[in-house]
Amino acid sequence: MKTVKGKKERLIDDYGREIRSLRFSITSRCNLECIYCHNEGEWRKGKRNREEISAELVIEIARVASTYFDIRKIKFSGGEPLMRDDLVDIIQGMGDFEDDISATTNGVFLKRYADELADAGLDRVNVSIDSLKEERYDFITSSSNNLPKVIDGIYSAIDAGLTPLKLNMVLLKGINEDEIADMIDFVRECNKRGGEEAAILQLIELIPYFNPFMQNCEANFYAVEAELKSKASAIKTRRLQHRRKYFVDGVEVEVVHPIDNTEFCANCSRLRITSDGKIKPCLLRNDNLVPIESVDEMHIITKLKLAMRYREPFYKGKNSKS
Repeated sequence: MKTVKGKKERLIDDYGREIRSLRFSITSRCNLECIYCHNEGEWRKGKRNREEISAELVIEIARVASTYFDIRKIKFSGGEPLMRDDLVDIIQGMGDFEDDISATTNGVFLKRYADELADAGLDRVNVSIDSLKEERYDFITSSSNNLPKVIDGIYSAIDAGLTPLKLNMVLLKGINEDEIADMIDFVRECNKRGGEEAAILQLIELIPYFNPFMQNCEANFYAVEAELKSKASAIKTRRLQHRRKYFVDGVEVEVVHPIDNTEFCANCSRLRITSDGKIKPCLLRNDNLVPIESVDEMHIITKLKLAMRYREPFYKGKNSKS
């Protein structure tokens, strides 16, 4: 692990990648069973984690990372993070030392908790919604009667100020790839409700790595981007990971390529914490996890530094320093 001079030490791996955010998977429990779900890469031998990281440990890891390594950006995910009944307490517990706190949710419980989460200090949310057609949504999520709840949750989150709200749409060949225009229209309606740029659409590439049976469902992103490019009034590229943003009739559409993407790996600035309290240096690996076994400050510092020794780009190429 390398360090840089300054007021605080920084976590920088041997490939020059500085950690700027933590992503806590605070539970492996979920009320949906999406056909493509990778559970944040946590499923080992097909089993979910039974033990969940304590609220105390989540808050202490965040505090140590902020205090000693200037990491002040946190994202919560799962499973479904809103299945933790102490999520509000966790957010309140780290508000004094974090600049940006967000969560990724399937949105089913969002209407119930949006105001409370906003009051606790949550800044924004990502909501997974892969179809606006109930039959398709039910198929993708292996559930029933949840799409109206998700849409109500999105509206409630916008009303509570949890914006910019990002709508995560995993594109699935032969299933939902014909709904991009409809989703753009839905985002436009969200922006009418919450103001300009209240919502953003993220089109996400499928990760079949965790489920080989989904390989035939990979959408043709070259065709998708060509279509977006033909309709866009402007195109921007994010500095990190070189994600393209297309502005189509006033709606921001971001395209996310996480797979076989050397730029994605070469610019990774996130360290993950699993739902059972292990540091996960790479989403696509489970052979280099670092368990955190105590809320002791020095123990957490040591384990964070150790995890940096294990970090390397999963997809190495011209942009990595291997």
